[in-house]
Amino acid sequence: MIPFLLIVALAAGFTGAVAAVSSIGIGSVLTPIVAWRYGVKVAVAAVAVPHAAAMLLRVIRLRKSIDWHVLAGFGSMNAAGGLAGALLITVLNTRALATMLGVVLIAVGVAGVFGWSDRIRLSHPASWVAGALSGGFGGLVGSQGPIRSAAMLGLGVDRKAFVATATAIGLAVDGVRLPVYLSTEGPAMLRAWPAIAVATAAVLAGTLTGERLLHRIPERLFKRIVSAIIGLIGILFLLLDR
Repeated sequence: MIPFLLIVALAAGFTGAVAAVSSIGIGSVLTPIVAWRYGVKVAVAAVAVPHAAAMLLRVIRLRKSIDWHVLAGFGSMNAAGGLAGALLITVLNTRALATMLGVVLIAVGVAGVFGWSDRIRLSHPASWVAGALSGGFGGLVGSQGPIRSAAMLGLGVDRKAFVATATAIGLAVDGVRLPVYLSTEGPAMLRAWPAIAVATAAVLAGTLTGERLLHRIPERLFKRIVSAIIGLIGILFLLLDR
């Protein structure tokens, strides 16, 4: 049997690289894996640490490409939703939410891959609602990225601004939810420190590797790639939720 920490390291390195290109994948993939050993609630809290580390590294390196208008509106609502989700994690059924999220992500991914969603442009109020919902899912199931990215595809930003802004929003969400997790799941997170340490180191290495790939992706293919990743993450949620 492959050692648990080796699985965590491989998954973290891979998802760090994927997230550097698409801004999604770290929480979506690592949370179910860590949950095998520590349970869903502890996994959501534990994975927030390597997730925040990767987000901080990407924000530092991509800060010049951030779309501050999107960050101020969509991003602020996303952070507010993340805080609400983190506060509700102790009272709601996260497994049922993970299943629902998986179905939604598959639908969004298929629509994006086949180009059905190319004409969608979110209005200002709609983008705020999408921001709050994606942040809420992130706080509850540790995976705000796919829904956030699905919503941002409708905002019409180019690939560099997309990744940079989504990363800055993700870091803001982590900033509001991590203190809540530490206060509610602190002792359990301490027990999971080996997984947290390994995942953090691997995800940072993967981030630096994946960053090199972002500049090689043609703009016209970027939405298709992000949509495909969103759909695959949705399938992963359904498979690992069984």
